[in-house]
Amino acid sequence: MKLYFSPGACSLAPHIALLEAGLDFTTEKVDIRARQTASGADFLAINPKGYVPALELKDGAVLTEGPAIVQFIADLVPDRQLAPANGTLERYRLVEWLNFISTELHKSFSPLFRPTSTEDMKEAARTHLGNRFGWLASQLEGRDYLMGSQFTVADAYLFTVLGWAGFVHFDLSPWPVFAAYTQRVAARPAVQQALRDEGLLK
Repeated sequence: MKLYFSPGACSLAPHIALLEAGLDFTTEKVDIRARQTASGADFLAINPKGYVPALELKDGAVLTEGPAIVQFIADLVPDRQLAPANGTLERYRLVEWLNFISTELHKSFSPLFRPTSTEDMKEAARTHLGNRFGWLASQLEGRDYLMGSQFTVADAYLFTVLGWAGFVHFDLSPWPVFAAYTQRVAARPAVQQALRDEGLLK
């Protein structure tokens, strides 16, 4: 398998998931603005949506969208318990978390990264994120990970998104639980490896 990624982008989540799963894979860096891969390929020919992540499977099929990719990875190695078993309520809880991170956190960061955003747009995004982070902090109290004591692919995604706060000067200090959570996830060997592979950790 091959993961197309951009350093620190949401593709970091499946990168972490692949390493946690112990699967064989390669990576190829993508210049999102130029829509070109490190080997010079047209990324739009690989993923016409034009953004990462994209996971090329052994048979040449390409899977896109982070929440779908991380569940696919988890289901390849059920013994690693990166996702609860299909058909259980806990699995739908995982889907619930992935949807929350994707729609309420991930997308809410977009105006803070976009050069064309007005200050009003950025302020609205900060307010929305603050509300969502306040609720999320209450859910993490007393838990090691989103689903309890077991690390799942949802944690790979949340860790990635929380990491963006520093880049856009969004202050997470009102919720100390995030610092402890981030440190806990960052200490995992697979996370350390993914960060090194993407040039985010020396």
